[in-house]
Amino acid sequence: MKKTAILLFLVAAFSGAFTQEIKPDTVKVGIYITSIHDIDFKQKEYAINLWLWMKYKNRDFNFVDNLEIPQAKSVEKAFSVVDTSGEETYLQMKLLCVMKDSWRIANFPFDHQTLRLSLENSQFDSRYLVFEADTIGKQFDPRFALRGWSIDSCIITTGKKIYETGFGDERLDKPRTEYGTFRVRLSITRDAGGLFWKIFLGMYIAFLISYVCFYIHADGMDSRFGLSVGSLFAVVGNKYIIDSSLPESTSFTLVDTLHGITLFFIFTIIACTAYSLLLVKKDQAKKAKRFDMLAAQILLFVYVMANLYFVVNAASM
Repeated sequence: MKKTAILLFLVAAFSGAFTQEIKPDTVKVGIYITSIHDIDFKQKEYAINLWLWMKYKNRDFNFVDNLEIPQAKSVEKAFSVVDTSGEETYLQMKLLCVMKDSWRIANFPFDHQTLRLSLENSQFDSRYLVFEADTIGKQFDPRFALRGWSIDSCIITTGKKIYETGFGDERLDKPRTEYGTFRVRLSITRDAGGLFWKIFLGMYIAFLISYVCFYIHADGMDSRFGLSVGSLFAVVGNKYIIDSSLPESTSFTLVDTLHGITLFFIFTIIACTAYSLLLVKKDQAKKAKRFDMLAAQILLFVYVMANLYFVVNAASM
């Protein structure tokens, strides 16, 4: 009886050791961003240069060959070194990545963007490998050349990325796989002062050219119509130029709003010119003059206020 009891105990202990949950190895990860450049709104991508280092005990991990950056269009390893002389393996590499991301352009050029980067190991899932963030020191060079932008924050987190597929592994009960992930989220804000005038100056000049029509004598009605119609086409052309550098959007953006307002007011100026012409033909030149001056003041005031409202609202969001 004693031998039987001992045998049963050994069998239970042996089977319990195999059924015990596997404890994943921890990889400590740190980054230092040296440069972000070539931000391309049309192609929805940007380039980033960074140093990456890792510390781990499991020598089966091969991050040089199995490092995965899911959002990357291309990844170039400019430098890598692996030190296995101690108890822990130390890996350091420099990465040059072209990243794909989505842009929020509703308030362009007063926009705030979030650049995302995540790292995974394509060989081992979260049952065997998890990440721990090395947050000592800074994660980016505050002096690096990110022209036209300012950095608000750099947030580093770790977790698990869920894929609703088994990648062809029929041994899994459910088509679901989890991988350890290391995430970087960089929030940036555009310095929009100079850019705003660069892209909208042509639109405002076109409006002012059409606005000057109110001060042209009634004898020059042909000139008034010609200037207004020319301004109309100039605003449309300016909008197409701006849209060519932005990704397609189904929402109404600040660019659409300001150009729409300008087109509406230029059309209103054309309508006012037509009414003045009607008064002149009825031999009411003085009334036409008074109407022009009144319309000029009202339209200019309303146009400026409307632009200020939408611009200030976009800049404060």
